This record gives sequence, C-alpha cells and structure tokens, in this order.
Amino acid sequence: MDEKDLSHVKVTDSAGKLAKGFLYSPLTAVLAVALLLIGYLSLEIMPREEDPQIAISGGSIIVPAPGLSPKEVEKIIIEPLEQRLREIKGVEHIYSMSAPNVGIVNVMYYIGQNREISNLKLYDKVMQNMDQMPKEVMQPLIKPLDIDIDIPIMGIAFYQNNNNISYIKFLQTIENLKKEISTINSVSKTTLKGDLKKQYNIEVDLGKLKGYHLSLGQIVQGIKAISLKVPDVKAKTPDNHLVVFGLKNAIETIDDVKNIIVASYMNSPIYIKDIATVSDGIEIQNKKTAQIILKDDGIKKHKQITLTVAKLSGTNAVFVADDVKKLLESYKDELNNQGIYYKITRDYGVRANDAVNELVHHLVITIAIIAVMLVFFLGWRESAIVTFTVPAILAVTLFVAYMTDQTINRITLFAFLLSLGLLVDAAIIVIENIHRHFHSHESEHIPKDELLIIATDEIGAPTNIATLAIILTMVPMAFVGGMMGEFMKPIPYNVPVALIASLFIAYIFTPYLSNKLLKRGSDGAHHHKNDGETN
Repeated sequence: MDEKDLSHVKVTDSAGKLAKGFLYSPLTAVLAVALLLIGYLSLEIMPREEDPQIAISGGSIIVPAPGLSPKEVEKIIIEPLEQRLREIKGVEHIYSMSAPNVGIVNVMYYIGQNREISNLKLYDKVMQNMDQMPKEVMQPLIKPLDIDIDIPIMGIAFYQNNNNISYIKFLQTIENLKKEISTINSVSKTTLKGDLKKQYNIEVDLGKLKGYHLSLGQIVQGIKAISLKVPDVKAKTPDNHLVVFGLKNAIETIDDVKNIIVASYMNSPIYIKDIATVSDGIEIQNKKTAQIILKDDGIKKHKQITLTVAKLSGTNAVFVADDVKKLLESYKDELNNQGIYYKITRDYGVRANDAVNELVHHLVITIAIIAVMLVFFLGWRESAIVTFTVPAILAVTLFVAYMTDQTINRITLFAFLLSLGLLVDAAIIVIENIHRHFHSHESEHIPKDELLIIATDEIGAPTNIATLAIILTMVPMAFVGGMMGEFMKPIPYNVPVALIASLFIAYIFTPYLSNKLLKRGSDGAHHHKNDGETN
C-alpha cells in the first residue's frame, strides 16, 4: 500500500501518535533492524558473570605497637580507634583483636556502599587521629577489602611429571609465567598458592653448639648482621655529576653462608660451617603443600603450585579467561619440554558463559512456546507480529543494561524471563483490537491504514496505566537492603525498562507489521472496496 496523507486522522493518545508517525515511515524497517542488531551486539560484548557483582566495602587497620601487652593495646589503641571509626557514615560492624605488639581492627560497611569512597573515608579517619596515638605506636597499615580482585576467576595447577628440573627451576618458570599473565588486559591480580620459597637451610648441631658455649640467638644475630641490605651511597661531585657506590651482596652462595662468623672461641673465629650443615634448597619449615591427583593411568599424586587469576571489576570473565588460556597454550610446548604440565581447576569464564548460554537457550524456547500458543488463539500472521516484538524489546533492554554498566548474569536473564510473559501483553492487546476492528461491521467504511491507527489509539490509555501498575509493583524491590537486595537488584532495574520498551515497540511495530501482513476479512466474511482498491 502506498503512503497516504493521514493528517486528518484524529488521535488522542501517545499510542495513536506513534502508530500514525511510523505507519508509513521509511525509518520503521531500519529501526527494527537496528534494534535487533544493537541487542545482539550488547548480548555478545556485555561482561558475562555467573552471579551479579555485589558491592562489599570494608578494610583492616593493623597497628604495630612494639613492647605493649594485649591489655595495653586494647586500652590505649583499639578502644580509642573504634570510637573514631564509628564516626564514619555507613559503617555496620567493627571487629577488633588485641595481641602482643599489635592491634587489628576490621571495619565492615553496609552492603551497597561505594568501595572507593569507603576506603578513602577509612584512610582519612585514621590519618586524622594519628596525633592521638601513643609514641610507641608505629605507622598503621590500612588494608582495604577488595572482593573484586580477592576472588579469582581462574585456578591453574602446575605440576612436574618426571622431575626433570629442580624445584627451584620449576618455581622460577611458574613465576615468569605469572608475570606474563599479569600483563594481560583486564587481569588485576595473580597469586601463587602452595609454592615453597628458595632459601639456604642451616641445620645446627646442638652438640657442637653446646661445646662452643653458644646459643641459637647468637647464630641468628650473626646471620642477620651480614644479610642486611647495604644501601647505595650517592654523592655529587663539584661538576654536578652523580656518583653511585654499590656493594656486592654478602650472601650469594652456600660458601658465603658457611663462612659467616657467629662468635669467637679462645681467640679463634667460629664459623657457621663449624657448628651446622648448610644446604641450598627450599623452605623446609613450611609444612603446607598441595598435591594434584591424576587418574590418567592409575592414580598418581604430584606436588602442585596453583596460579590464581583475578579480573578487574566490570570486565568480561569469559574474555579474560580466554586470553589466559591462549597465553598458556602458547607456552605449552615449552613447559612440556621441561616436564611441567598444568590443569585448569577453576574456570569462572566457562561457568559464566554456560550459565548465560543456558538461560538464553531457555529464553528462545519460551519465545517459541509463546509463538505457537498465539497461532491457535490469534492466527499465524498475528502470532508472527507479536513474536517479533519480544526480541525487539529484549534488544532494547539489553542495550540499556549495557549502557548503564551492568553485567549479564543469571539474575539479569532471570529478570528477562520473569518479564517475558508481561512483554507481549501490550502487543497482544493492540493486535486483538486491530483484529476486532478488521472483522467489525462498524469499521467497514474505514480505510485499513486509518483503522490501524484508530485501533491502536483506543487501547493506549488503559494499556499505559496497566503497564505502569505492573512497573510500580517492581519498584519496592529496589529498596530491599542487605545481601538479598544487592543480589536481586537487576530485577527492579531491568523489568521496568523492558515493560516501557514493550509499549513503544507495540505502538510502533504492531500497526506497521499489521499493515504489511494482515488482510481485512481474512475469515471470508467481509471484503471492502475503498477508493477503487480492494483491501
């Protein structure tokens, strides 16, 4: 049907105005394609997570107090500090611990408080009251809680299959790989678990120690005295040149450790080698180790070092995990040549992707079920029109969620599933009223395009009010506090957006598609002639 002048058609509601404005507009088809495209792009590039991110703020204040007893720490450090910290707005809980030489205060804010602002308030409050600290107290250490980077998205277990290289070489290889992974975009923190540090082990012969009338304290002091780092000495020459002096490290080999003088006996120096056995190895005093159990060819146990990877807040866990996997794959041959293998024991990216894909799959199934049901009640043409509105509405909602820095997760998609039955209401109401007018004797003399506008305009006001009432039922959920409120926040954020989008989509595209697909008197009851044209 060619475009006609519809200026004479009177409309009273925004629904009729939208239908009238887009019925013959060449931009309507372009808008439909654009909506579906931005929805698809938003779905692909939105950060994917298994669960929504919850803003948790807090921190620990560690106050070293050399020489003070736990009771003194409590009275002169902890209690005054707790009083000052309670002045911070948003603090929910304060926990403290007093120990010899140190006091620790843990602060927890109400869930939902901005983490950066909370950390700044905590630091400012401690610094403002430093003048009230006793002279014996050292500079406090303020360690904010950062749940975004403290919880890793990946865990990689490295192990040796045949021990071709020493443990030190094995550890050094993993540490170099850790540095490479930390340079990947959006990786925030990498840590090693279960690693044993390199050190020189000194096993003292207590019999010889007693024979020389020495104590373990003397040996410790002797080693400390020589192992201190000597600072560089800097000076300027008369011609303003800078001269830097450096001293070679005192301990570099086992022989350096063996030749440390710890005391003098009968005017002769006593060396470490005289009273102890020195070996080059790993920290044997650390009893915490991890093992990986493989069931490839029988059950085999190997010592492992776990590398954990955390991502920046708001970034896509799937993309970060994929980048880490690509880097590991590029080093796989080099690692295998050294007898080093790895297993990915935790992959939050796969879990997040699977959760999102599963819900998207269910979303498609639900849309298909709605389409089939509408075929029986309205007809296949009407069903096709209503079914198109669902992905268009979801596309708008996804785009708005992306622009507001939301992540796509199980709760976000649950909000879409929850609102799916509500999304088609407006389109069904419009198509039913159009269908009624098409088969009404009173509408026989009205042209098809005018009838579409009139039918849409008629149901505008009640549909708007009904949709607004449903939106208002979702608003109280936005004010739920605590962990549950933060967890369910995507629902009151996204369902109202989807419902508002459903109105615009129904008023714009339902009349437009009806004009293209529906025929008047499709049941054979009425055929009308208008201006020489059969509709």
